[in-house]
Order: sequence, then structure tokens, then C-alpha cells
Amino acid sequence: MVNKKNLLERLNLGPVICAEGFLFEIEKRGYMSSGEFVPMVALDHPEVLENLHKEFQHAGSDIVEAFTYNGHREKMRIIGKEELLEPLNRSALKIAKKVALNTPNGMRPNLMAGNISNSNIWKEGDKKSQLEVEKIFDEMIEWAVDEGADILVGETFYYAEEAFKALEVMKKSGLQTVVTISPMGENIMRDGKSVIETCKELEQRGADVVGMNCFRGPNTMLPYLKEIRKVVKCHVGALPIPYRTTKKNPTFFNLPDKNGCGCESPHGRTFPTALDPMYCNRYEIRKFAKEVYNLGINYLGVCCGANPMLIRETAEAVGLEVPASKYRENISNHFMYGSNKRIPKHMSDYGDKA
Repeated sequence: MVNKKNLLERLNLGPVICAEGFLFEIEKRGYMSSGEFVPMVALDHPEVLENLHKEFQHAGSDIVEAFTYNGHREKMRIIGKEELLEPLNRSALKIAKKVALNTPNGMRPNLMAGNISNSNIWKEGDKKSQLEVEKIFDEMIEWAVDEGADILVGETFYYAEEAFKALEVMKKSGLQTVVTISPMGENIMRDGKSVIETCKELEQRGADVVGMNCFRGPNTMLPYLKEIRKVVKCHVGALPIPYRTTKKNPTFFNLPDKNGCGCESPHGRTFPTALDPMYCNRYEIRKFAKEVYNLGINYLGVCCGANPMLIRETAEAVGLEVPASKYRENISNHFMYGSNKRIPKHMSDYGDKA
């Protein structure tokens, strides 16, 4: 068996790429219901999920994160399929483990991550809801450990106390932990703690990696990452959404389409199904990845809205060559804009005018 370095050993040596964003990508491919966003794909079409993991892996992801986001007991109750909770989790974990164990030649062996996330039922000061969330975390982590997870990822927490509870439960496993938070439009955690205070406390409580994921694009996540990197000694994670959030509209929940065609969504907002015009291009994601890496942030990725191309851009931005690098753009051979001497002059001349 290959002796693979653990997460902290890898981070101490340099960048580690983690692909997230399965939720949006699977929905776009037609295997998940938007709004509901329950990862039934792990049971209904496991081959689709396996192939997406492989595509992210080909693009440079070092971590195969089991797609159990929203695969928790409360979500399964909402859709009336609670009896499928454990089968769904175990299927997603087995798929991720299979892909991680079959890392292509030339790539460093992948790590498989178990995943827990925001429960949506955590309520400040409500012991009953908090105990229910703890039970949700307990069972999901038990299944992840049982299926051979190498690390645990807790993500997208907008309550600081929920993030702390997730970390507490994860640490019982003995596995290395990543905890990333996702403040909403108030720019603080919903229970009043600042983003910086929350990350500092997560480090103090023993998280191996702290940082931010989801909700915010590069422009509105970067300022916080700069401050987080200054105040914590542990490794920092940076996994934005690839959408052009702004100071006025810091998350994708309230992002307006100022240049839209008037084809408004039936639910009256761009999130989650009409965000396309606000999408970051690959160069924006590359710029963000390079900038945060230069700050000393080594745990990098892209969240909701990610696709394999953006994962490749993230990897290449920090100096990694990945299998997908073989197919990166080569405009020199373009039929109108190329510099190749075989491009007919009349076509290149036309390209200047087209």
C-alpha cells in the first residue's frame, strides 16, 4: 500500500487543492433538484457522482470529498426519505473512497474526506435543536470513519457555536479536521461572533485548518482571509464561490442581475438558479488563488459553482501541473486569433475585425 502523507504534512510542504461545489454542478447536470438540494445522486446515479469526482481529480483536486452535504437527517425528513439516510451517506463515502484509492499515475495519492455541514436547524439558545444537530453530526462522522475517511471537513457554518460543536464531534474521531465558516450578509456570524473571532476560537479548540467557504465570491471573501491569516498560526482554507459578489451584496443570496434580459426566475431572485450572468471567469479565479496563496494560505479550492476547469485554474495558479494541464488553452492555434504560421492571413486579419 502506498505510504501517503497526511493532510498537515502536505500543507506544510505546499498547496493542497480541495474541490467542492458538487451541489450546483450535479444540479446543472440534471441529477438533483434545485432548492431541495439533497444529494440523492449517490443512490440514484452513483456513476455520475463517481465521474464528477474523477473529473475534479483530473483537474488537480488532492482531496476527494464525499458528497454528503445536505445528506443529513433533517434534510431527509424534509423530503420524506429518512430511511435512506444511512444508505445515502455510505454510498457517497464509498464512491469517494474508491476514487481516492485509484488516483491516476503521476498524481500524489488523494485523501478521502468525510463531510458535515450547516444543519439549518441550529438555533441560538435552543438546547433541543442543538442536541439534534449534535446527533446529526455524530452519526455522519461515525459512518465517515467506518468507511475509511482520511480527514474530516466541516463546512458552511453561519453560526459560530454550530461550527464549534461540529469540531468537538469531529475531534472525537482522532482524524485531522478542516472547519470553514460562511458568514451571511450581516458580515458576522448569526450568533454575533465576528468572522475573525470565530476562526481564532476554532484554532484554539484544535482545528487543523480554519477558514472560509461558500456564500462569498473572491471579492468579498478576500478581505477576511487576509485578517484570518494574520491572527491564526494553523493552516487556513479559502474556498469561494465563483460569483462576483460585491460590498453592497456580499453573498450570492442577494446578488442582483443588473444586466439581465428581464427573464426573472419564478422565485424572484437570482439565487440559486439564475446566477449565471454573475459568474467569475477562469482568470478571476486564478488571480484569487494566486493572491491568497501568496498570503500563506495553502488549503485552496472553489465551492458552489465550481467546475473542473476552475479547479485546474486554482491548481495551476499556485504552480501545480495536473493531468488537465495537458489540455489548457492554446490560443496560438486558434483559427482567427492564433499566431501559428499556418493560420491563413485572411482569417487572422478577419479576427482583428470580428
